[in-house]
Amino acid sequence: MKLFYPKSHYNKSYRGHTFPLLKPFLKGKGFTDQERIAMYGLSEEDLVFVDTMETSDVAILTMSWNYYVTTKQQANAIQFLKETQGLNIPTWVVLLDDVGLDFPGFPHVKLFRQSGYNSKTPDWHVGLPVFISDPLKEQYDTTAIFERPYTENPTVGFCGYATSDVVLALKTKFKVGLKNLAYYLKLHSQEPEMLLAAAQWRYKILKRLEAYSAIRTNFIYREKYRAGSQSVAERAVATKDFFDNINASDYVVCVRGTGNFSVRLYETLAMGRIPIFVNTDCILPLEDEIDWKQHVVWVEAHEIDKIGNILSAFHKKLDQEKFIALQHANRCLWNDRLRLKGTFR
Repeated sequence: MKLFYPKSHYNKSYRGHTFPLLKPFLKGKGFTDQERIAMYGLSEEDLVFVDTMETSDVAILTMSWNYYVTTKQQANAIQFLKETQGLNIPTWVVLLDDVGLDFPGFPHVKLFRQSGYNSKTPDWHVGLPVFISDPLKEQYDTTAIFERPYTENPTVGFCGYATSDVVLALKTKFKVGLKNLAYYLKLHSQEPEMLLAAAQWRYKILKRLEAYSAIRTNFIYREKYRAGSQSVAERAVATKDFFDNINASDYVVCVRGTGNFSVRLYETLAMGRIPIFVNTDCILPLEDEIDWKQHVVWVEAHEIDKIGNILSAFHKKLDQEKFIALQHANRCLWNDRLRLKGTFR
């Protein structure tokens, strides 16, 4: 497959908003292919970039749609999309950040995104994983999972921002409501969001699980995001606590944050653990190819009152062999399909 992207669009100052597949190839001088493979799992031999749009099989908009909106360069992006449409070249665009933005409809475009609501987006909006570094390698200097034995009463883990602060919840919902109103008044292009205080909702879910006698809980409640860490050292400690909590658990509660997606879902899979995924109408990657309900305990948002029963029913279908096999299958799913190379392959 031959890929083309407009090189003049690249802005190093906004590197975080580069289309993910291009990032490994837009590095400083001296960056070797061996370093690229180690950092991104991609080699320069995996892709073919061409210099002329007309000879490409797929065109890529270099920066995220958010970037073009923020820098008021939508006209440049739309001009490029019109050119690729005229040549009938399938084109890939990425939408990043927690909250979606209105995007003009083009019949030849796939819009990759992590946030958003599945029932409210057209099918050319495609789920994108959160691309993370390998936590087993970074935290434990290994690529082999730590197998958990099957027990009758499983351990459920969570380490993160979850609070019962009612005042904070009201403030959060009020801010979301104002943003939604501003959208409908056409004051900005950010898509409307669910009226939800995520940290307080997580707290409610965790308490539901704590009240269920057939499970053991391994919860670390944080009053602030990333435990309020300010320095590099504090962040490293908080990160280690986070992954140690996942490692010491059989199942991990994965619930949306500010955006309608869960980074923890991918971190849990990478660690070879089983997510308890609370679905809030999420857009998941590779939905036509991955049977997600075979890899996670699937709980719809309206089923929270029954979350303990759903987990228990899932767990009882397993035994020692199946339980360990699922741990390995989840690690393989992340490694093979939810990293850069596997996702775009």
